[in-house]
Formats: sequence, C-alpha cells, structure tokens
Amino acid sequence: MSDAKSSQKRKWRVSRRGFLIGTGVLGAGLALGYGVGLPKARLQMAGMFDGGIRPSNLPVEPMQWIEITPANKVIFHLSKIEMGQGVHTALAQILAEELEAAWANIEVRHASTARGPVDANGTTGSTTVSSNYNSLRQIAATMREMLRAEAAKLLNVSAASLVAQNSMFVAGASKISYGEVVKAHVGNWELPKDKPTLKTPSEFKLIGKPAPRVDLPAKVQGETVYGLDARLPGMLYGAVAMPPTLGATLRRASVGDANDQPGVRKVVIEDGFAGVVAESRQQAQSAVNALTLVWDEGKRWQQSDVDAMLEINERELVAIQQEGNGVLPSRGVGVIEAHYSSPFAAHAQLEPQSALAEVQADRARVWVSTQMPSLARSEIAKALGMKDEQVDVIPTFIGGGFGRKYGADVGIPAARLSRAMGGKPVHVSWTRSEEFQHGYLRPPTRHILRGVLGADGRIDGLTHLQSSGEVAGAFLPAAMMTALGSDFGAWRGGRIHYAVPNRYVGTKFVKLPARTSWWRGLGLLANTFAIESFIDELAHAAKVDPLAFRLKNVGNDERGERFRKVLTAVADKAGWGRPAPAGRARGLACCIDGNAVVAQVAEVSVETGGAKPKIRVHRFVSAIDAGLVINPDGVKAQTEGAIVMGISSALLEQATLVDGRVSANNFDAYPLLTMRDTPSIETVIVPGGDQPFGVGEPPLGPVAAAIGNAVFALTGKRLRDLPLAL
Repeated sequence: MSDAKSSQKRKWRVSRRGFLIGTGVLGAGLALGYGVGLPKARLQMAGMFDGGIRPSNLPVEPMQWIEITPANKVIFHLSKIEMGQGVHTALAQILAEELEAAWANIEVRHASTARGPVDANGTTGSTTVSSNYNSLRQIAATMREMLRAEAAKLLNVSAASLVAQNSMFVAGASKISYGEVVKAHVGNWELPKDKPTLKTPSEFKLIGKPAPRVDLPAKVQGETVYGLDARLPGMLYGAVAMPPTLGATLRRASVGDANDQPGVRKVVIEDGFAGVVAESRQQAQSAVNALTLVWDEGKRWQQSDVDAMLEINERELVAIQQEGNGVLPSRGVGVIEAHYSSPFAAHAQLEPQSALAEVQADRARVWVSTQMPSLARSEIAKALGMKDEQVDVIPTFIGGGFGRKYGADVGIPAARLSRAMGGKPVHVSWTRSEEFQHGYLRPPTRHILRGVLGADGRIDGLTHLQSSGEVAGAFLPAAMMTALGSDFGAWRGGRIHYAVPNRYVGTKFVKLPARTSWWRGLGLLANTFAIESFIDELAHAAKVDPLAFRLKNVGNDERGERFRKVLTAVADKAGWGRPAPAGRARGLACCIDGNAVVAQVAEVSVETGGAKPKIRVHRFVSAIDAGLVINPDGVKAQTEGAIVMGISSALLEQATLVDGRVSANNFDAYPLLTMRDTPSIETVIVPGGDQPFGVGEPPLGPVAAAIGNAVFALTGKRLRDLPLAL
C-alpha cells in the first residue's frame, strides 16, 4: 500500500486554529502594531504565545503516514522524533485506535524528509501529542475507510456490514485482513467522499490505557540506531577545527603536520572551515590538532560581563502582561520585594551531536540525530548549494535531546567532508568537551518580584520583572524579534496565572556572548522558581499556609478550578498538613504550561556532616492535569524524568564563563544528580478534558521552587538563587 497513490477525487483538510511561528506571526504583529499601537500588539502576541497548543499543519494524506504490507504488518511513518520520551508509543496508540490495527502487528519508523510527512515544527515544546491528536485520528480513520471500501468489494458485501477489528474486517462468517486487502488491490486508492466518523471516548480501546513501548524491544536488544551508531559500508570519520574561545573566528589555516598523521585521507580547508577525514574517529581528531590554525579570539568574556548585561532596567523592559495599575514601585507603601536568579546550564545529554552524510553531485543523504529534520534539511541544503528536495535527512533515534538537538551542528560539516571525499560517507561526532564548549546553553536569568497584599489575605498587586539571554530568538529573523519585542522562549512560565487584579510582567532579552537557546522547558524552570518562591514569601508575610494561600488566589474560573484540583490532589498524596518525618519539611509549588496544570510537593532535609550543608530531597510528589491522557505510563515516566532533571538543575548545575570559555569541559566539572540522591517520586494523574495537553516539560516548572520552599519551611532561610545552596 506504500507504493499506491490516491486519486483524491475529493480533497479536504483538517481545520487549523491558531498560528505557527513564522511570517504569519510577524505580519500579525506588524499589523497590530500599526492598528492599535506596538505595546498593545506585543501584549496580545504574548497572550497568543502563552495560550496553549498550536495545532500542527500537517498533510492528512494517509499514504504519507501509514504503510500496510501484504503480510498484514502496519507501519507508521512518524514525523516526531523518539528521544526517550516514549512519544512513538503514544502516537501509535492514537493511530491504531482509529485504524483498528492489531497492536502486535505495529511497527513505528521515523519519517525521513523524502518519505513521510515533513513537520516544520519538529519535536519541540511539549506539543507532539497535543498538536497531532486530532489530525492523526482523522488520518487513521480515513485509511480505515479506504480499506473498508475495498474489502467490501472483495467480499461482495456492503461496507456498512463490515466490522473493523485487529487489522481485519469481519462480516458474519466472512473476514479479510488488511494485508489481504492491500495484496488484492489494483489501481489507485480513493479517499472517502466524507470525513469518517471518529470514535467517542467510551469506545476507546487503546487511548487512555497503558501500552508496551514500541521502541523498547529494539533498545533492549541493542538494535536501535542512534546518530552515534549510524554506519554505511566504507564509511570514514571526520573532525573539525573548533574555535578556542567564544566568538573566535578562523583567520588562517594550513595543513601543517596533519597529512603526516596515521589514517588521514584528506584535509579540507575552505571558507573559514578546516576539517580532516580519516579512517577512524581518533585519527581524525588527532589530525585536526596537527593543523596550523590562526584564530581571532576576540574578547575574553568573563561571567561578570554577563552579569552586568542582565541587570534589570525597568525602562528597557517590554510588557508581556499588564492588567490593572501596572508596575508596582520599588519601596512603595506595603510593597514586598525579592530578587532571584538562575545560571547558565548545559543540556548534558548522553549522546553528543552526531551525523553521517553521503553527498553525491546531485543529491545528499544525511543520517542525523535531530529534533528538527526539516530545519536540518534546509540548513544542509543551503550549505551545499542544493535545493531542499535534493537532501534527504533521515532522523535517527536520539540519546537525549532537551532542545539541544534542534539544528544541524554536525550535519553540515559531515556533508561538507563527504562532498570533499567525492561522495564517500563521512561520520562526524562531537567530543564531550566540544559539546560543553560549543553547544547551546540555557540562558541565565534575573528576576525582581514585587507584591502587595490585600486586607483579606489575597494578592492585590503582583509585578514580575525579568531579564534573560535569548532562547527562541537564536533561530528567528531579526525583524520578527523586533516586532515581538521579547523572546517568548525566555519568558515561558513568567506570566502570572494567579487571579491578581493588578499584575504586570516586563521582560528583556539580551544577546549574550555564549550560545543560548532551547533547553527543556525553555524559561519555565527559572521563571516558575522566581514566581512560586515569591508566592511562598507572600504567604509567609500574610501568615497563611502556602496551600491555603494558593487556593485563595488561583481564581474562580475554569483555570482556577483546575489548579484547585491538582493542588488538592498533590496535598492529599503528600500528606500536606500532617507532620513531616523528623528532620524534614515540605514545600509546595505549581504552574501551568502547555495548558497542563502541575502542582508538586518536595520533602527535604539538610545534612550537615560534610564540608558544607547539603540539601537532600527524600520524596517528591507531583499531580498533573494533562487533559486527555493517551498513555498513563508515558505521562508518569515523563513526569519522573522532568523531576529528576529539575532536581539536578535546582541543586547542582551551573556553568560560568572564564576567559572566553565555558567553565566545564566534562562531567567532572559539571555534576549531575545521581541515582543515590534521586528521591522517591510519586505521580498523581488528575482527570482532564477530551483533548491532550503538554507533558514533557510542564512537570519541570515547579521543581526548584518546591525544593526552595521546603528548605525555607525547614530552616527559615529563603534561597533565591539557583543552584540552591545553604
């Protein structure tokens, strides 16, 4: 069925609300700016970016997504990348549900840019399931009805009499498998005249139920191909000269002693690029070190330079939320103020950047570990002087992404080196040191929070002033950033979700000397840390229990009710209000992100036996309303992963700039949370609506604040800087 083409006698498309990041946003922003004033337009655009899920604008032609073989195997070609989050399982459940496919017969593959749907959004923003849910159901139902029509002809029965189940159709004593239908079919397939009817939730057999991970057997057996594992016959290895400092540019390069090194096949020096192709990775890296290179190293940036750039000047801020009386003044009557900060952080994913390229005169194939195959294709095509359609990017599995595998950092040099070798395949992979020095970092942030309490214990005014390095801005056109005035990635989680009559959020983004961009949750962890820590400070000032204070201030609308449910659920599970074990205390925090509402409780102690006090998290409880849950096991696994990453960032992770370089070269200088220090984690799934929301990043948001609030409850000391330290 994969080779057949639909005649498409009747065309229809899934409706699309919202907008995608791109020229549409820019045009809307400029139009609003002219019509209502740029500041108001920016507020409206901030609300749009903060408004939840953007549906994907993907092709709904079933043949691009679903392949059925004569042996009755069902192959799903998915545009979303599996990087450990279990998303292929959830997407397969959605497709199999409407297709009525037998789970045991399913195989899931990454769609390459030459075969399968191409998704310009990539695998980002916790939108994989939520933005594809409706489209995938419609696609699968369409395929089911195409098969039904053909099966009816083959069995000489009415289509209405056929019952679809377990990859076959049954009508009384007659039955025929999907594979048999495909094998017998001749000619083009026709789309149904009308959109097929979708199941009601009461009819679901797979959606909402735990399902075995479709990627697990291959991973257990060592068959999964990651970018680092990609191989072709006759493959060579490449290495590239990397700048010694941030912003350094290559002024001159010559072969030096590189050609005399063992295994070297070619030295490539062109247009500010210097690389080596050799018979092994170690030989290539050794030969790069033997090149003669002259660099313009530029300024030797220090952390103090970054700190100065991030200082908050209220006149430089762009408003992204403004209701009521606007900015609270510093040292105003009754104003409570606190300052918070977060540092640079690395992604520290297990698998470094890796790609394998095979470039011929008129075409290129590149196996790359990327979250954005379409972007990688465009970047590689541009570097090679080819058209996009001449480049086929074949995504591999990813050994940890977290936003780091966004572009084509190694895809381009691998392609250039392969072309220089006359089309021989060349594999390039960064070293761990290169990953730390030249990868994107999570930008540091600074925050000023101000609040005023009303007489009834509610918050009367709340102001959040924030500065950050860029996140989304690293990949967007300058004109778009000018129109927006702020970086929506940097302020993610920074708007105020409490029902405060007078609230203001102002932000600025700074172009820092280090590369900063996407990191799991973008600005969510840092912004939620600042806001939710400050909410606890206000609760303490009001002499109100932190849970009761939040319940009083979340509002009486639908969103407020969702917050009440998760706050109550997490409090009940964690034993809030009951004494904690001796020497421990609990802290609470919550957030909304990707339209998912999360509340968490951390239970901590402080160990004082070492050189300095150590915060230990013993138990962590999370409650999440993620709307319709496709796979409960997947939601729990994603929540646990986000919490572990959040604890690591809250207690340990920090990168600084020293003499124009990132302070860490490897994990010895960048410690991560270990299994020994990982707490017991419990997840409560709070039932939501009939649409799925984001899951991969929302549970990261409250982690640091919950820990900091617990430390305050235990010690009376308020920690306002990440990583948390006494």
